[in-house]
Order: sequence, then C-alpha cells, then structure tokens
Amino acid sequence: MTSSAFRTPGRATGLVSLVGAGPGDPDLLTRRAVRRLQEADVVLYDALVNPDVLDLTGSAQRIFVGKRAGRPQVQQDFINRLLVRAARRGRNVVRLKGGDPFVFGRGGEEALALVAAGIPFEVVPGVSSAIAAPELAGIPVTHRGISAAFVVVSGHAAEAYSPVLSTLAPQSATVVVMMGLASSASIAELLIERGWLPSTPAAIVSGAATTNARVWTGTVADLADGAGESAGEAPATIVIGEVVSMGAILGAELAAPGERARSTSEALGTAAAR
Repeated sequence: MTSSAFRTPGRATGLVSLVGAGPGDPDLLTRRAVRRLQEADVVLYDALVNPDVLDLTGSAQRIFVGKRAGRPQVQQDFINRLLVRAARRGRNVVRLKGGDPFVFGRGGEEALALVAAGIPFEVVPGVSSAIAAPELAGIPVTHRGISAAFVVVSGHAAEAYSPVLSTLAPQSATVVVMMGLASSASIAELLIERGWLPSTPAAIVSGAATTNARVWTGTVADLADGAGESAGEAPATIVIGEVVSMGAILGAELAAPGERARSTSEALGTAAAR
C-alpha cells in the first residue's frame, strides 16, 4: 500500500514519522502508528520491535538499524543520513522504535537531524516500557499512600544513573531502571549507600507484553548480591520501591494483553450475534 494517504499534494519531500512501537504486543500500538506503518514506503526498525508489528508494514522496504549491547551496531549518524536521503527521494518513512521515540530512543537526535536537513517530520508517541512493563506485572509506578512519584533512569552506565540516584532521598519515589540488568548490583549498592533500606522490594520484568514475559521479585539487598544479573533476560525493566509489593496482589489476576483482546473480540462477537 502506498503512502499517498498522508503525503501532501505537490510536496516533493516525504514525511518522516518517528513512531513508538510500544512494549511489544501489537495490540498496544496507537491507531496512528498502525496507519503510518500500513502507508509507509520505508520502515527503519530497531532490534526490540516485535516481528508481528513489522507484519503491518505491507510492501514497505524494511531496513534493520537496531542497536544491542555487546553486538555490532548501526551508527546513529548513518541512521540519520538514511532518514534524510529516503525523505528527499519523496518517500514517506517510518522510524520504528520500541517503546516511545523520546524515551531513551534517540528520537530527539533524529528529530534534530531532520530539522537541520529541512525534512518534515512528526512524532507518534508509543507506550513506554518504563511504565508498561511494571503495569503488566501488576506494579503501579505510583500509588496513593505508597509512592507519589517515579524516576526513570538508564542503567547502561554509572554516569547515566548515578547523578540522579545519588540525589534521590531514600524511599521517596519508585525507581525504574531501563537497560540496567548488568548494572543492577551497582545500582542497588548505590541506593543502600544513600540510605535506602536493604529490604526495599525490587522486581525485574523481562519480555513484558510478549509470550516470554517473566517477573522476578526480591529486595534491593538481593540485587546488591547479584541476583538481578541472572534473574532476567534483556530487554528487562527493573523496578525498586514499595509499589513492587502490589505485584503479588495484582499480578496473578492480570490477563495478558493478547488474552484481553481475544476476550473483548469474543464478547463483541457474542453481542453482535444476539
């Protein structure tokens, strides 16, 4: 399917859509994200994008530009050039990212490159795993009387998380760490040094919104002892705070997103039959 549905008549340059693919399940895409995928000429996608999401792209050219720790990576400057070149050829481009484009997705860098090149673009927000992964495990990042705030940090390097966590008062907020499995022990040690209780509940949610979803629960002390390094598999989200204790209450009763979708479809079908 061509992208003429959202190309402005008379415009030689294509549109670049920075699209959030959400946490994995295609049912959690926004309606605009689905439209952009169906109408795109070119799709540049990341490593964490669910193949089922790519199935929505129809006949569009698909280009893998993913980055994964410890593996050969496509350089960001090269991705920026691909976006600009495809748009200048009049093609409408979807830059498809896991989660949300502007949450640790380098969407801002790509937007700046497009502005510098004079390329029209839009941002299609996605459901960030920073919130979705805990939610799907029954863990609300805020809850009245337990946590009135949450902080999201990247765990890939100490210089990314230390400046934030070092200034956070103990037990003052829910801490959500993305890309931090390898750093989980160091992060926990930092929190304990800052006065956090070693008994503070902690969780690792891996494969959220997929059929391989897995949840590990323990304490900050467990993480400091290295439990987190073998408790989950990337992509994983670490959650630290008293709200984690709610996962034991809510998580067992939660249906997976796909199951909820099927139940809704079945209910609608039954109602229509009546």
